[in-house]
Amino acid sequence: MSTIIGTETTAKVENQTRGKIIAYWVTTSLLAFFLGSGGIGELTHQWGTLGTVEIVGYPVYFLTILGIWKVLGTIALLVPGFSRLKEWAYAGIFFGMTGAAASHAFVGDYGAYAYHIIIPLGFVILVLVSWALRPKSRRL
Repeated sequence: MSTIIGTETTAKVENQTRGKIIAYWVTTSLLAFFLGSGGIGELTHQWGTLGTVEIVGYPVYFLTILGIWKVLGTIALLVPGFSRLKEWAYAGIFFGMTGAAASHAFVGDYGAYAYHIIIPLGFVILVLVSWALRPKSRRL
């Protein structure tokens, strides 16, 4: 009887770990896709990014800086190893997205259901979930 209980306990632990790994990769993949594609859009000065910069009053060259950092942050999150670099990437994304939400809030950009405030805060949630679920191999 103890063998059966031990097997059931092991199976539950393995399923929880497997579920946690799947949740980590789903949130990290979504974050990487949105962050990387946004970075490429900013580097190529797509129409939506230019309008956003005009709303908050930042110079256009700021898009290039943001785009480079977003693409590098995406790469850092996805490449194996480099745990300290991943920590910096998570922190940078967190600060960048909260800064974006605050910038739009400070200039009164509440139009269209406050899209420019809610979306960056959604990315903050993805960052926090991805960071919290990361496997031991990706921690310091």
